Amino acid sequence: MTVAKRLLLATRNDGKVRELRTLLSDLPLMLIDLGQVGLVNDVAETGETFAENAVLKASGYAAQTGLLALADDSGLEVDALGGAPGVRSARYIGKEAPDAERIERLLTQVAALEHPKRTARFISVIAIASPDGMVLSTSMGICDGRIAFTARGANGFGYDPVFVPNGYNLTFAELDTDTKNSISHRSQALNNARNFLKTLTGTSSAR
Repeated sequence: MTVAKRLLLATRNDGKVRELRTLLSDLPLMLIDLGQVGLVNDVAETGETFAENAVLKASGYAAQTGLLALADDSGLEVDALGGAPGVRSARYIGKEAPDAERIERLLTQVAALEHPKRTARFISVIAIASPDGMVLSTSMGICDGRIAFTARGANGFGYDPVFVPNGYNLTFAELDTDTKNSISHRSQALNNARNFLKTLTGTSSAR
């Protein structure tokens, strides 16, 4: 396979772009986001699972741009809500709703729950597709934790201010970036994705 020099970060979420750029910064790749490739049609997230949506996005954006593409689909599952908001995490109360409104709705829904019943997890699935849209790799990461009683912290994005990972008393939004990136669902999913990307760039010792 031809060594890939450019990698499209197939998301319009600025927070994800920043996180992915940080986590992939040491690889010999030119990281490009959707804002740098001109007009492309949004790929509908019609899948029933994170994996299905990640594959749809990676394949769809790769085929449109002719670039190797990496797409992440991720979200928050709250046990007491039957796994909601789940794959609809970014569209919980409408696609254009700000993070603060989604968080407010979530906190309202779990307001009556005591600490032991506030269990939740962040899930991320990352898919990589070749320039012709063929899916080459998928990987998953899970970070278990619980929902805080109030939103705390200004770091991160999405539901980070209300998610406390197991083993910590701080929310994702209160943790420093290095700590969050060492334990997060997205960093776990990226570990396998990074190993695959290394085989494409010739930086892996695997043969």
